[in-house]
Amino acid sequence: MFRRTFWFTAGAAAGVWATTKVNRKLKQLTPESLAARAADKALEAGHRLKDFALDVRDGMAEREAELGDALGVNAPVDPELPAQRRIALVQPATKKHPKSLANTTDATDTTYSYNRNEDH
Repeated sequence: MFRRTFWFTAGAAAGVWATTKVNRKLKQLTPESLAARAADKALEAGHRLKDFALDVRDGMAEREAELGDALGVNAPVDPELPAQRRIALVQPATKKHPKSLANTTDATDTTYSYNRNEDH
């Protein structure tokens, strides 16, 4: 009699445990649950990508500072040295257009631009 009761109770407990496991798994596989899990994974991936980008930016700034120190770009300017030269902008000479091209027979005439798109 005790044997039958023991095995009946063990079978009932196994059935309850298996039913609970199956129901949990079915709830995890619903579309809403899958969408929520995918959204959480996407957010986690976004945070990791942002952290990676910040690490790259910090490393880049550190390396740039190292290179600047090595090349002397960040060094203070010696006051005895002359100032840095600046290139002066030269205004191009204006071209004179002839009033009539009928009189111009020389193909090497430099007073007129032969670029047809210049005046448009």
